[in-house]
Order: sequence, then C-alpha cells, then structure tokens
Amino acid sequence: MNEEPDKASQPVGEPVAKRSFLQVIFLNQRELRAGWRLLIYIVLALLSFVAFQFTAAWLHLPLPPGRMDAVGMLTSEILSVIAAFSPALLLGKFEHRSLGVYGLPAREAFRGRFWQGVVWGLAMITAMILLISAGGGFSFGKIALDPGAILKYAVLWALVFLTVGFFEEFFFRGYTQFTLATGIGFWPAAILLSAGFGAAHLGNKGEGAVGALSVFTIAMFFCLTLRRTGSLWFAVGRHAAFDWGETFLYSVPNRGIVAPGHLSNSALHGPAWLTGGTVGPEGSVMAFVVMGAAFGLFAVLYRRPTELPAASTPSAPPLTS
Repeated sequence: MNEEPDKASQPVGEPVAKRSFLQVIFLNQRELRAGWRLLIYIVLALLSFVAFQFTAAWLHLPLPPGRMDAVGMLTSEILSVIAAFSPALLLGKFEHRSLGVYGLPAREAFRGRFWQGVVWGLAMITAMILLISAGGGFSFGKIALDPGAILKYAVLWALVFLTVGFFEEFFFRGYTQFTLATGIGFWPAAILLSAGFGAAHLGNKGEGAVGALSVFTIAMFFCLTLRRTGSLWFAVGRHAAFDWGETFLYSVPNRGIVAPGHLSNSALHGPAWLTGGTVGPEGSVMAFVVMGAAFGLFAVLYRRPTELPAASTPSAPPLTS
C-alpha cells in the first residue's frame, strides 16, 4: 500500500496545500510516515524491555539463569509481552487504532482460529518427529517425570509458550507488520521482518544458519496465516503448541537446549541433516519438508485472502499544512 493518496482522488479545482520540507520527510497526507512510526515503536519496546529487566533483577524475580527454566522463562516472557504491547497501545491512541487493527481483535480471543492453530502446531511438530524417527534419528525414551510433576510441567510449559507466542507474534507480525506494510506493502514487509526474526534467533545457544533459515521459513508461514485469516490468533496458537510439543511432549532441543521439566528421556541420534544437530528438529531437513507441506495445505484450505486492517485508512482526519 502506498502512503501517498492518488492525486486523482483529490477534489477537482481544490488547490493542493504546499508542504514544508519537514512535513514531506516526516508526514504523509494522514499521519506520521510508516518508517518513523516503526522506529518509535521499536525504540519504546526495547527501552521498556530493558527497564523491566532491571526492575525484575532489583526485585529478585526469577529470570532464566542461562537456560530454559520454566518459571524464569515465564517471568521473562510476561515482561516481554508487556514491553511489546505497551508502546502499541500508546501509539494506537495517537493513530486512532486498536490492538484488533494490529492483528489481535478481542472478539476472536481464544476462539476458533486460535484452536485451529493449536491443532496445526501439534500436527507439525509430530510430523517432524515421525519423519526423523522413520530415518532412525529419534527415540522417545522413558518418562522422566513422576506422575504429579507431569501435569505441573505440562501446564507450566503451556503458559510459557503461550506468552512466547503472544510476544513473538505481536512484536514481529503485529504492530511492526501492520505499520511497515502501510509503507511498502504486505509481503515486502513480511520478508524483511521474517529475516529479522530469523536473525534474532542466531543469538540462541546452539542455533546456527540452518536453524535461522528454518525460523525465517516458519515466520513466512505465520505471515501467510495472517494474510489468509486476517488476525494473529491462528499464529499464536500454532506457535505455542509447536513449542510446547517440541520442548515438553517430545522433549527435544528447542533453541538448542533440552529444557528441564521435559516429559521423557528422548534422544536424537544420527546425522545433523536428519536430527537438526544441536538446533533440534527445527534445524532438520524434515522441518523444511513439513513446512513446505504446511504452506501448500494451508494455501488450499484457506483459499480466500482476508482483507487486512493494514489495507485500510486510519480513522483520524487528514493532516493539513
């Protein structure tokens, strides 16, 4: 979507207001340009996250001690969610937009699309594990938890990855995707932000170039689900369920780490191209096989592209010189 309106749409005979140099640099005909809005959001989100981390450390809240600790991760991810949503709520006041416009309409919260995403997430990680197992690269092993701890960690990891889903989907495909799309179009914005999403995962222990490429591919799939369903609720459900299945249910490396509180003493064995090596299943060739199938199946089942809020104009009155 182009930011500047079609000149043919201006009333005939009405003089075009002369704009100053600074207005041209910072403003389109309705609001602050997309690039400046995106920059402000990212700066505010990062500042919020740093401030929350310092506050959490000062209050001695449990944060991940260099590993995927469930309680610590939950604390950290909740802070991340707040840091991602707060600037969007603030900027939304100025932009006359709600969180629904940015991809999370309240009327769809935890309804059909979310649970469809949960089913897809569990199906996709299961398909990856089955393909790796068929190649002799996975064994489930014995149950690692006592009966009382199974329910505890199943719920705890579900909460962790639900917050992960909210944070990562909204930060990379919520306000950022909506805003950048108003400037350069949906798919160019999706490619740029998905590349950033993949690059961000290179900082995870055990992650590598193949794993980052897999994350980029998954991010593009999330963008497809946003385009076809019109919201992020499917992506949040899929994200949470896939990570839960990977970390807890199948007990394989996620972010290059086997988390404490996993269900079984499962093992990956064999060549890295099959198992994903230190990355885990997301770095396996089978991940790309499953993702390719998912792209095709989703495109067939969700045929009609949904008109996204990103294609609409804001409700604020046009800017005048």
